[in-house]
Amino acid sequence: MILIAGPYRSGTNDDPVLMKRNVQEMESYALFIFRTGHIPLLGEWLALPLLELAGSRQVGDEAFNEIFHPIAVRLLEKCDAVLRVGGPSAGADEMVRVGRSLGLHIYNAVAEIPEFHP
Repeated sequence: MILIAGPYRSGTNDDPVLMKRNVQEMESYALFIFRTGHIPLLGEWLALPLLELAGSRQVGDEAFNEIFHPIAVRLLEKCDAVLRVGGPSAGADEMVRVGRSLGLHIYNAVAEIPEFHP
């Protein structure tokens, strides 16, 4: 499993349209990762539905802070690698830092990801 880590809020001024675009940018790597034999993951795929269930009303509120980055950190405990994509992002950099501390492979480009054949 490879966690795709990139900007979510960075550079958006918390504009929902721009944050959605950031998610779509991260998702654009998922099919390639899948086709090389891995399982792609975005923390957003799990965090965003949970935020809605938790009653989050805006980015950065109590429910957001409880769920958004912590779920990605928990996912990293189950992952084999992190793919860091996109521009500046404190959150994505934190995922790389945590991934390194867990001994995960850190990739900075999809070309670095080897094919996996179980």
